Amino acid sequence: MTESRPPGPAAEDGDVSSDWSPATLVVASGRPARAPGAPVNPPIELSSTYAVSPDDPARLGYGRADNATWEVLETALGALECGEALVFASGMAAVSAALHLIPIGGVIVVPRAPYNTSATLLRELEAGSSGAAHEVRWVDLSDADATELALVGAAAVWLESPTNPLMEVADLPRLVTSARKQGALVLCDNTFATPLQQQPITYGADVVVHSVTKYLSGHSDLLLGAVVTSPDARGRELRDRLRQHRTRHGAIAGPFEAWLALRGIRTLHVRFERACANAAFLAQRLAAHPAVCRVRYPGWGAMLAIEVVGGQAEADRVVAATRLWLGATSLGGVESLIERRRRYPAESELVPESLLRLSVGIEDAADLWADLDAALSAALR
Repeated sequence: MTESRPPGPAAEDGDVSSDWSPATLVVASGRPARAPGAPVNPPIELSSTYAVSPDDPARLGYGRADNATWEVLETALGALECGEALVFASGMAAVSAALHLIPIGGVIVVPRAPYNTSATLLRELEAGSSGAAHEVRWVDLSDADATELALVGAAAVWLESPTNPLMEVADLPRLVTSARKQGALVLCDNTFATPLQQQPITYGADVVVHSVTKYLSGHSDLLLGAVVTSPDARGRELRDRLRQHRTRHGAIAGPFEAWLALRGIRTLHVRFERACANAAFLAQRLAAHPAVCRVRYPGWGAMLAIEVVGGQAEADRVVAATRLWLGATSLGGVESLIERRRRYPAESELVPESLLRLSVGIEDAADLWADLDAALSAALR
């Protein structure tokens, strides 16, 4: 797991060092300023309305524009991703806001099989559902040469690495550099990898998107999203546009959800470290299982996918037979989830009918394997 990082921005209170590793930043960032009697954790600010400041008329006056609880979460996320963050009501609210940055009618390069709800929005852009149609170029991001060719003349590129759910890995430093040379806006969904594995802004990405619902909060108890922009002048201009989008479209986070997400981030490193170790253990065992014809695992992270021998019926039987693994959508929580992705009509036809996406949790690895092995073996009978 990544333990070093290039220099990043300091927290607003000046107490967080840009030299600290992500393992430290998840615990230390977004804390109240140190003072005698000060609390360790920030309070939840529950207010929709604020008194006018005669000294600063432009100061916060309504809860749709800003909230102190959002700000501390944004400070922590910005420190982790080496940029400046904004929180949104959900991961898809963040995705939608990021896609609104793309010039009308511009060419967009996207993964051939991205997260299916992101893909739905991209198809709407391609069809011109909200105005002028965009040209969308669907590419295999793991083929860097083909992706670079597709970038010629592009206005933007949408990156996932690994992709969801095919687990295809892109050469992010190379593709980001190529996109910037073309003058393309670089947008990257970093939900699967988390900032513990990669920080795309350090490669030159303009905007990083997270479903905070997933690993960052980590307990399957809230919906939240975030965007992080680079800390340079270009990034700040994009952040201003994203903030305006959030305010005008009302895609705002609840203060309680923001507070819960910040609490979840405190244990991100230890949760993710355990989940990654479990995933590596399971990937090795699954590769030798007679009921599995393919394991999709990039060699890191806590997500993997398997293709079950047979087809849809056999894969469904595996999900139904598990006792510890939960058959459910979502990912990144402490519990292990298993799901056949093609059960969704909007899922890409490139995703095999027998593909099961596994979000590996923090349970005992031997228990996870025993449950999965029994379910897979039952599917063969």
